[in-house]
Amino acid sequence: MSSLPLAVTRRRRRSVRHTLDVRVSPYAYVAPFFLLFCAFGLFPLLYTAWVSLHEWTLLSETQEFIGLGNYSTLLADGYFWNATFNTLSIGVLSTVPQLALAIWLAHLLNRRLRFQTVFRVALLLPNVTSVVAVVVIFSQLFGRDFGMINWVLSWFGVGTVDWAAGTATSHVALAVMIMWRWTGYNALIFLAAMQAVPRELYEAATIDGAGNFTQLRKITIPMIRPTIIFVVIVSTIGAMQIIAEPMLFGQSSGGGGGVASGGPDRQFQTLALFVYEQGFANSTFDFGYASAASWLMFVAVVVVAGINFLITRKVKGGLV
Repeated sequence: MSSLPLAVTRRRRRSVRHTLDVRVSPYAYVAPFFLLFCAFGLFPLLYTAWVSLHEWTLLSETQEFIGLGNYSTLLADGYFWNATFNTLSIGVLSTVPQLALAIWLAHLLNRRLRFQTVFRVALLLPNVTSVVAVVVIFSQLFGRDFGMINWVLSWFGVGTVDWAAGTATSHVALAVMIMWRWTGYNALIFLAAMQAVPRELYEAATIDGAGNFTQLRKITIPMIRPTIIFVVIVSTIGAMQIIAEPMLFGQSSGGGGGVASGGPDRQFQTLALFVYEQGFANSTFDFGYASAASWLMFVAVVVVAGINFLITRKVKGGLV
């Protein structure tokens, strides 16, 4: 009789341990991510918001609270709006063709081909290449005097183009660099989604006489719609944070101006480059002003990503 309460106690302990394992352990597994996010993501974000409300420079020992003064000054700053335009222009020129080309490449690789692994690795090579090497090579290709691009254009009677000097030409050059780096990466993401599409759908479409383009438009794109939305949003966020390419392009092309000015006329200075200039390249190291620009850039990223999400859902939904 004395062993009965002991057995009941053991069962209760096992039940408690099982409940803790099922309900609590998942939170313990993901806790390291949230701790790191709070330390290196959430805290810097909130602290930057606090800094943006102050006159905060490294040359002063005191930080005066000025409220929204940095934001009002920023909204009247022509350089800020110029950087915003450049960011949107480069983002559109690089993202739209990049995603269209990535879907097309993924559709080609989704067919039965020889050496598929070789082609997939080749698509990923541009992404793992150092961004410094990419910009240096493309700066030479887009060189004014001895660049290969101008050499090819001369066959068609086009004169010498100073790619780094003009706003439109520099945006095209930077967009090509970004497309070259990220098209293959996005193509592999689309390819992974296409692998889950049932083959029976393509076989039935082939029997009905549908060509490759029709299958892509009527079957593939509607079936991978969630992946398209994800890639569009991620690519939009990446396009709004471009900094390495314009910074290195300005130095490699010898266009003049400071390291963060985006050319002598700021013709390709992006928002991220503008933030870097205000916080680290200027002699005043104006962290308050740079923090305000960072928060406005964050708001712009959220708004543009949200607009892309709504447009992508509507457009892709109409293709079903």
